[in-house]
Amino acid sequence: MKKILVCDDENSLLNMLSIILKKEGYDVICTQNGKEIIEKLKENIPDLIVLDVMLPDVNGFDILKTISPKYKIPILMLTAKSDIIDKVLGLEFGADDYITKPFGTREFLARVKALLRRMEEVKKISTTFSYKELFVDFDQRVVKKSGNPLNLTPKEFELLKVLIEAKGAVLSRDELLDRVWGYDYCGDTRTVDIHILRLRKKIEDDVSNPVYILTVYGCGYKLGIE
Repeated sequence: MKKILVCDDENSLLNMLSIILKKEGYDVICTQNGKEIIEKLKENIPDLIVLDVMLPDVNGFDILKTISPKYKIPILMLTAKSDIIDKVLGLEFGADDYITKPFGTREFLARVKALLRRMEEVKKISTTFSYKELFVDFDQRVVKKSGNPLNLTPKEFELLKVLIEAKGAVLSRDELLDRVWGYDYCGDTRTVDIHILRLRKKIEDDVSNPVYILTVYGCGYKLGIE
C-alpha cells in the first residue's frame, strides 16, 4: 500500500483529499502544520508528499528546500495562486508537479498516480552509473569525477540523470525541458542550453571538447557513451 503524506491548513480540503486517497487504496497521513512534516519524515518515509504552498507556520517553498536534497520523494504542490512565478519557484526548489486550487478530483488523482508511476519507473533503473571518470549514485544524489565530489544543483542533477536514463539516445531540448522542468514550465529551450553549459563546466575536462554530454546539432543532446 502506497503511503501519502498530505499537508494543508484547510481542514475541509485536507479531509476531502484524505477520503479521496483512501478510497483509492492509499495509506494517508495528514497534517496542517508544515514543521510537522520534518518530524513525520523521521518516523516514516511516504511514497508521495502533497504539500500546500501557503501554510500558517512556514512557507511551502522553505519546506521544499529542506526536504528535496535529503529525501527522494515526489512532491505535488498545491497552490491557490495562478502566478507563473510561484509555479516556477516550486519546480526550481524541487517539486515534481503542482496543481492550482480549485481542482477536480480526477485531475488530482491523475497527477498523484502519474508521480507514483514515475517513481516506480525510476526504481527500475540501476541505482548507480559509472563511465570513464564519472560516477553517479542516484539514491544518494552524489556525483563524482575522478573520485572527487561535484556540487550539482538539483536541476543539474536531474538533467544529468535524464541523459543517463536515455542510454545514449538523443533528447531534444523540448524533451529535456518537459522531463526536467515539467510540461507546464513557462521558460524556453534556452533554459536547457544554459544548464547544459553549467553542467559541462562541472563534469567536463574541456568544455569545448565534451566527452560526457554531446551536442547533436539540430537535434539536441545525448550522453557520450560508447
